[in-house]
Amino acid sequence: MPQYPTRFAVAPNGFKESLSAPDAARAIAAGIHRVVPDAEVDLIPLVDGGEGTAEALAEAAGGRLLLRTATGPMGTPVPTHLALLPDGTAVVEMAAVAGLGLVPRTARDPGRTTTRGVGELLTAALDAGASRVLVGCGDSGTSDGGAGALQALGARLLDADGRELGPGGVELSRLARIDTAGLDPRLARTGIKVACNPYNVLCGERGVARVFGPQKGASPERVEQLAAGLERWAAVLARDVAPGRCRLADLRLDAGTGASGGLGAGLAALGAELRPRFEVLLGRLDLDARLARADLVVTAEGALDAQTPRGKVPAEVARRAKLSGRPVLALAGTLGEGHGQVPGVDACHSILPAPVGLAEALGRGAEFLTDATERALRMVLLGARLGPVAASAPVVQTAGTQRPSTVR
Repeated sequence: MPQYPTRFAVAPNGFKESLSAPDAARAIAAGIHRVVPDAEVDLIPLVDGGEGTAEALAEAAGGRLLLRTATGPMGTPVPTHLALLPDGTAVVEMAAVAGLGLVPRTARDPGRTTTRGVGELLTAALDAGASRVLVGCGDSGTSDGGAGALQALGARLLDADGRELGPGGVELSRLARIDTAGLDPRLARTGIKVACNPYNVLCGERGVARVFGPQKGASPERVEQLAAGLERWAAVLARDVAPGRCRLADLRLDAGTGASGGLGAGLAALGAELRPRFEVLLGRLDLDARLARADLVVTAEGALDAQTPRGKVPAEVARRAKLSGRPVLALAGTLGEGHGQVPGVDACHSILPAPVGLAEALGRGAEFLTDATERALRMVLLGARLGPVAASAPVVQTAGTQRPSTVR
């Protein structure tokens, strides 16, 4: 008799601007229970440093959220938060104060947005008595290299005439020098660790302006302006800020320097340690053991494509699941080019039942994800019933509909 899956590990990331990771996990669980009512489902919502990171780590560790108001990416105050964990670590989530979701769609221009609020949250962490700070990088709406954060922490960014630069990455091409005399002295005695995607670098052809600028609303002309400004930023950081502080050899190209629009480089120049995000964030969840107990692992994210193996949640879940030989089903809002070549993913499925507009896809994300889980799992059970016939047949990637305007 074929062995049907009854134990499931559900380990999704969130769907940007639609579902948090916990919401996505619950939606998948609902779909599983439609097909296997008595299933044992282990919910493991995962964060990658972006939206929901502070809340998730506070919940996992028994910490608490501190509510604050800080400068948002558009330069106006926004309600935000940071987490304080029992061991004295503060968690600053850049997406909570400078994320793309805080930038209106009609006003998206990463040349004008700022990370000043990130620096203000770092100050709030120091004021709260944190002995260490973990900064989660992801889902950013900025491309200023962390310039705004440094300004909020007391650095003065000056042009050739000694005038302070305004907000945004477009200002960086005018940068002549950085005055660090006013930097908060507590930074020197506080360990700062940045959880980031190590594939993201600040400059060059794979630099953050060229790779992510268009996703944040930058025109081709703006992308090149930002790329030039970040080159200038790296050079002045290396000369005026990094000596005696920075752990990196190259602020332009070292791993993680491009995190969150270059925030990684700005914080690294101050002495922050850039670490692969999953190494930092998943160690608290006993993830490997929980995946190993499952008959089937289900992961999900807004998009599955050629970028997924470059530090995205489904690829990391699949890699870890394969350490214990577990099959992996991936669900996604869009299946882009390369979706069938993610190592460790055995099958993938779009959550969209038909072409829909972006607003509908975002608004009905939970419904679509639950329905897609049910459809995919029924196919899994059909394959189990067919037994050796299915095992000898080629794997079919169920793509659903592939359209750019979908849940992300």
